[in-house]
Amino acid sequence: MRELFLAAQRAHIRWIDLPGAGDGPVRVFVHGLGCTAASDFAHIAAHPALGGGRALLVDLLGHGLSDRPADFDYRMESQAAAVAAVLDHLALTGVDLVGHSMGGAVTIHLAASRPELVARLVVAEPNLYGGGGAFSSPVAAMDEKVFVAEGFARLLAVAFRADYAARMRLADPLALHRSAVALVEGSTPAPGDLLAGLKIPRTYLVGQSSLPDPGAEKAAAWGIPVVEIPGAGHNMSLDNPEGFARALGGALGIDGHGGDDGHGGREWDGRHGGYGGDSPGRSAPAPPNVRQSPVPGHRAPTPHRTGP
Repeated sequence: MRELFLAAQRAHIRWIDLPGAGDGPVRVFVHGLGCTAASDFAHIAAHPALGGGRALLVDLLGHGLSDRPADFDYRMESQAAAVAAVLDHLALTGVDLVGHSMGGAVTIHLAASRPELVARLVVAEPNLYGGGGAFSSPVAAMDEKVFVAEGFARLLAVAFRADYAARMRLADPLALHRSAVALVEGSTPAPGDLLAGLKIPRTYLVGQSSLPDPGAEKAAAWGIPVVEIPGAGHNMSLDNPEGFARALGGALGIDGHGGDDGHGGREWDGRHGGYGGDSPGRSAPAPPNVRQSPVPGHRAPTPHRTGP
């Protein structure tokens, strides 16, 4: 574990630095709401599909091993600035940045505000716009003091996944509530608008059980490759680690782990409701456990999920 003291926040942000072979880009992993980087990404960073490169597993402020400053706003832009401080401290530029859920929104803000730091961006079901989701919305609806005093303990008791409760126990209740409020309120500009305008290579990962997914539909319409992880829901790195790692390896352009387009499958063509290029039946097969999804059936936009 390594740490950096952030003077403005009077707090330490902490991360795990996994050494790797070669001189390729460093991979930086950012977790979602109530999670930790090691629990969600350590096994992914070490997977052969990632080619053994160096990886940083960053715990956002208020989560995991990082400090919990009481006067921090826990907004996505502020978390992005804290992660950027880590990269500046390590003199890193041109990293491969990976963010899940809330962490996806954080990484989008980071890539937009500090473009010299990021070479590629991979987001897994990120919060693109305000409105919250199945987890953040009920948390944000509670009074902050009530949630800290009572709601957090009740939430742990009824968590629908034991592994999520285990991760959430390491989060600060105040940080969790303020993060949820920030996700419901959204930010200006919104992560979705920023993602659409980024000029770096971008990939959107989505769990099969999450489909139809409004964010995936938007990403496809923006020309961003969208890769479906079979047998997985929102917690795709835990539900199907093999599929997630292979999809990520393809998105990062690692030799031997992509499909015919370098993304573990075929790209969507959002204009025609199916794959671009040849029909699915005639195209080269994708690697095991990874496939590029056809455009989901259209529906009216709904608030994006937050957390599991």
